[in-house]
Amino acid sequence: MIYEFNNIKPVVHETAFVHPLAAVTGDVIIGKNVYIGPGAAIRGDWGRIVIEDGCNVQENCTVHMFPGITITLQESAHIGHGAIIHGAQIGKNVLVGMNAVIMDEAVIGDESIVGALSFVKANAVFEPRSLIVGNPAKRIKEVSDEMIAWKSEGTKLYQQLPADCYTSLKECEPLRKIEPNRPIASADYKTWNETKKK
Repeated sequence: MIYEFNNIKPVVHETAFVHPLAAVTGDVIIGKNVYIGPGAAIRGDWGRIVIEDGCNVQENCTVHMFPGITITLQESAHIGHGAIIHGAQIGKNVLVGMNAVIMDEAVIGDESIVGALSFVKANAVFEPRSLIVGNPAKRIKEVSDEMIAWKSEGTKLYQQLPADCYTSLKECEPLRKIEPNRPIASADYKTWNETKKK
């Protein structure tokens, strides 16, 4: 659902995919190969939201702000299921974990990782390559090259997802029983813990 607000319409690049069950309102600018999942609320009613190329904002995320603020999710930012970004700046190639909350005027430096369920206080500033966890969130160590490579690989899946949605996602009636030889999705990308076992 794309909504005009105060005579301002969202701008969505033709290669981006906004799920029909997401809501994008007002002064929102969405770049190339961006994925916006179902249930996401991107509210540019009181300020501007810029979602740069290659970002993803997954299911049930909220992006909003106090009046007059511009939020930028820089290139390849990866916003996990249920996360809230409220008036914060998210650096390039950052991973925000599931159900994390990033508060007003916080700054998450490039290539940082914010753990799931973390709470980043208003005005907190984290340098690039910070591993950020807890409530209140703290930097516990530097993000390694191995960690950022793993994150980037996962983000590439989401950068491919808009094209996949345009070619194969369609509303349908459910089957009433499982068909023989039903395909199973490949497991090429592993969780961080599985990767560490190698």
